[in-house]
Amino acid sequence: MIPETLANLDDRIDNLRQTNATLEAIAAALFKSRFVDFNGVPPEDMQASELGLIPKGWRVASLDAIADYLNGLALQKFPPESETEFLPVIKIAQLRAGNTIGADKASSQLKPEYIVEDGDVLFSWSGSLEVEVWTGGRGALNQHLFKVTSREVPKWFYYFATRQHLPDFRAIAAGKATTMGHIQRGHLTAAKVVVPPPAVMAQFDNTIAPLFEQKINNALQSRTVATIRDTLLPRLISGRLRVKDAERITEAAA
Repeated sequence: MIPETLANLDDRIDNLRQTNATLEAIAAALFKSRFVDFNGVPPEDMQASELGLIPKGWRVASLDAIADYLNGLALQKFPPESETEFLPVIKIAQLRAGNTIGADKASSQLKPEYIVEDGDVLFSWSGSLEVEVWTGGRGALNQHLFKVTSREVPKWFYYFATRQHLPDFRAIAAGKATTMGHIQRGHLTAAKVVVPPPAVMAQFDNTIAPLFEQKINNALQSRTVATIRDTLLPRLISGRLRVKDAERITEAAA
């Protein structure tokens, strides 16, 4: 019974991850279709731009013109207040893992902009270049990571717009004659995207934002289920928790 109970939780986690892969693929395809390929826009409604033909009334902008890319801190200069009062440090390794297990500790009294919350978009611009939506819990933004925000465009837009240029950024980083390749802020300025007027953006937001938010919510739910699984296992093995009680907890998580 114990293996079956835990297997149900593992299945739930796998289902959420598979669903998220599908949601990501759908949202990415919609972004490419609408904002890169301009499918459905007739030729007479196109205009010339530095990126070629784009829809009339749309504009070309740099990545750093539509979003803010905040570099993290050298957090060794901000030690934790104590062993119980701290923030886990989010470095490139944590971004790739999606959690803060084994992370260093930093002060919990950082300026709010350097604190990472679930749902924030993070971009590692050095070493392993990745763009991800963070769902690993509250933490401190380390150097070599950008926290990306915007008051101008929706989160899904600057997320996919940044990811659109990720292959080029990785090529630039790979060409650096250093031990750790990276990009510079000038590369964000050189990276261009096509931005629709606000009314058109709002229309697309109605379609893509729910997919994007569901992806975030699923990732958070997956984390919760994984925590429950890891909490139940030792209690089941030791006999401190009955299988029936564990099943009720599992059903609630599902």
